[in-house]
Amino acid sequence: QSQNAAAGACEPQPAARMVVTRPAETNGHDEDAKRRKVVERLPRMAVEKYRSFQAWYQIPFDEKWPKRSWPEKRLTKAPRWCTVDLRDGNQALINPMNHDKKLKLYMHLLELGYKEIEVGFPAASQTDFDFIRHIIDNGLIPDDVYIQVLTQCRESLITRTIEGVKGAKNVVLHVYNSTSELQRRVVFKKSREDIKKLALEGVSLVRKLTDERLQGTNVRLEYSPESFTGTELDFALDVCEAVMDAWGPTPDNQVILNLPSTVEMATPNVYADQIEWMCAHISRRDCACISIHPHNDRGTGIAAAELALMAGADRVEGCLFGNGERTGNVCLVTLALNLFTQGIDPEVSYTQIEETIKVSEYCTELRLPERYPWAGSLVYTAFSGSHQDAIKKGLEENKGPHWEVPYLPIDPQDIGRHYEAIIRVNSQSGKGGIAFLLETEYGIALPKECQAEFAQVVQKISDETSKEISPGQIYEAFTKHFIEPKEPMSLVDYEMLKSSADDADVTVKAKVKANGKEFEISGKGNGPVSAFVSGLNAAVFAPQGIEVHVTDYHSVARSKCKNAEGSEAVCAVRLQAKTSDGKQHGKPKFGVGLHMNTCTAVIRAVLSGVNCLHTAGVSKLFG
Repeated sequence: QSQNAAAGACEPQPAARMVVTRPAETNGHDEDAKRRKVVERLPRMAVEKYRSFQAWYQIPFDEKWPKRSWPEKRLTKAPRWCTVDLRDGNQALINPMNHDKKLKLYMHLLELGYKEIEVGFPAASQTDFDFIRHIIDNGLIPDDVYIQVLTQCRESLITRTIEGVKGAKNVVLHVYNSTSELQRRVVFKKSREDIKKLALEGVSLVRKLTDERLQGTNVRLEYSPESFTGTELDFALDVCEAVMDAWGPTPDNQVILNLPSTVEMATPNVYADQIEWMCAHISRRDCACISIHPHNDRGTGIAAAELALMAGADRVEGCLFGNGERTGNVCLVTLALNLFTQGIDPEVSYTQIEETIKVSEYCTELRLPERYPWAGSLVYTAFSGSHQDAIKKGLEENKGPHWEVPYLPIDPQDIGRHYEAIIRVNSQSGKGGIAFLLETEYGIALPKECQAEFAQVVQKISDETSKEISPGQIYEAFTKHFIEPKEPMSLVDYEMLKSSADDADVTVKAKVKANGKEFEISGKGNGPVSAFVSGLNAAVFAPQGIEVHVTDYHSVARSKCKNAEGSEAVCAVRLQAKTSDGKQHGKPKFGVGLHMNTCTAVIRAVLSGVNCLHTAGVSKLFG
């Protein structure tokens, strides 16, 4: 079978197919043949080279594991975290961290609250050795923190490792060897017994040397059957049981059995089955801390880690933002914030995530993608109009004890982000996002119908530029459309008179310029809007056989924000032009006025509406 598969892989692949397409409007006429396009499709992928993981790997049910129970479980607490940024993450960098960068990242990990930190591979790197000595000799390890160091199972390496950690209060000595079927067969060409013997010799040597040279230090052993996911479960169990026998753990001083997904080889549920099987079969489960170390080769490292925790794992190793070999280790930030959004205390703090990003990018020289879960610069940004509208309404209504805002599963402020970056505007945006930015950035709240009208103005700018529109550009468009235009009509001066205490009506006298001419108007009404419009119609529009009518009116105070002190009135008036016989002339248009005096703002809003009607093409307003 393998020979046939290999032969098939060497056979020439099918030639690329030529596909002829034709525009729908041509209807296949010969004269349109020249408009046809030829698309060359890529050759079929060589799927015969691969096989399903579960075609050869078995996870058998038995009396100790009669069925999988993890799908019925739920996460209720944080695991023990171990960050491996300074060792596993560092070895995957194009430019490994120097001493200063390692120290900066280490101190930040302490600030975040991590209690187990893998600090290096002292037997393999002088930089790592010197760094570990620095944090020990300068008292930079809190009493409740364990530093973890990696070593291979050779006496010279273990001796050097012990020299590196001598004087530390709490140490995890991490030893490993690869146990997978593939590496036994291809890399080492050794039997199961040979691989098991190597693990036992290494652990026994660590036991002997730590007893001799690390007296007074709290030493934990971590053993990793590297490439656990490609190791037959019965063999992984056999090696782990032998390691426990050699080390002699107790419930109070457990051995850490780290079962890594060194290479992600199957769907996350398979990893969960492997972990649950191991948890069910280890003879002294109370003496073992089951640790996981997922990688992200298939892009499902987070899911694999969460399902493995549901399956019984106690501890997770990973890196900030998923740094690590190939596609990286599991991301500790994502895992922690996933728990946080479910009301589970992650027991580490990302309240200042921007600082964490800054430190990580500086130390690793890796940029965080804009769409990275929870942390990317565009994660709390909505461009879609419907999303923007839902977020705006959700923020307004979110007054209960729990966070409930559409499209925002976390309150950005809880991780040090700010609301002003939530909604941004481009050609895909709608009125809700534009209105939100105008209100939050400039304190100007518009009625819904006015929002829709103004959104068309912003949409046109976005379509023409094919770029994102900033809040400043939105405000500039607002002022140019509603506030700045003085043609064809503008206010020169006005006064408002009230007849008597018993008379509810008011009189507005004003001077306006209309289409280059100055008019003195006087109108009476039950308020400044109706009085001013009445005067305009009598003096300016009625002689031309047309009138303007107010169909909607809103007035609110301008809210205080970073770009406005508040206290101004924001008045929006919708005007409809009608002919003398009462027929509507064109579509209604809004006008907006701003002023400290509400009456002035109202009058300006009316004139703004008149100018918008004119701009929209209702030319009969001025003959």
